[in-house]
Amino acid sequence: MTLHQPVEAANVRRGQYSFSESLVTLSDPFAQSAEYIRALRTHIMAQHVEAGRRALAICEAGPKLGATFVATNLAVSLAQAGVKTLLIDGNLREPMIQRVVRPDRDLPGLRECLSVAGASVGDYVQGDILPNMSVLFSGGAAPNAQELLARASFEQVINSCLRDYEMTIIDTPPANSCADGRRIASVAAYSLIVSRRHKGLVSDVKTLAAQLRADHSTVIGTVLNDA
Repeated sequence: MTLHQPVEAANVRRGQYSFSESLVTLSDPFAQSAEYIRALRTHIMAQHVEAGRRALAICEAGPKLGATFVATNLAVSLAQAGVKTLLIDGNLREPMIQRVVRPDRDLPGLRECLSVAGASVGDYVQGDILPNMSVLFSGGAAPNAQELLARASFEQVINSCLRDYEMTIIDTPPANSCADGRRIASVAAYSLIVSRRHKGLVSDVKTLAAQLRADHSTVIGTVLNDA
């Protein structure tokens, strides 16, 4: 599937959150890129959600290939279709979700949840940011990101999310900079690879797909950003 990612523009504000214009499923629902996201949603609902598969890691081989764009827009699109959805910022290196869904203050998130013994993920989830959509922000960059994600508590967090939400979408950092995305995809069990025309390399996508499969994550497909 090919998407056209728009150039960043001004915010749309709703309550205590402002939303980047790159969230086209919200800011420009009749745009071609929003239509492509809905087509992706249809595929995922038919082949993923209805089959009882409740988590999906959005992965990219290198930086700025569009993983965050797809993760955020797909989460909103699923929520608009009535699917109870949780969006998680799994990028503890350079958090990206908060650049798209922007709270009016710093909020604790995944970093704190994994750092505090006995923490409950529900205490860190920001509920109903949009109808049917909640967000678990990163809580900021963590110098020990790999260590946090390697803990058994991360698997417990994801398992809790799978019980509480119909679909959990997880944005991940670029695979060429760290192994965090592979760890997240392994725990989620399913992954989607995002690349970009004229920037992402086919060989990198193939390498990442092989790595994800080796880590026992099922790659459900590849999305190409046409920008």
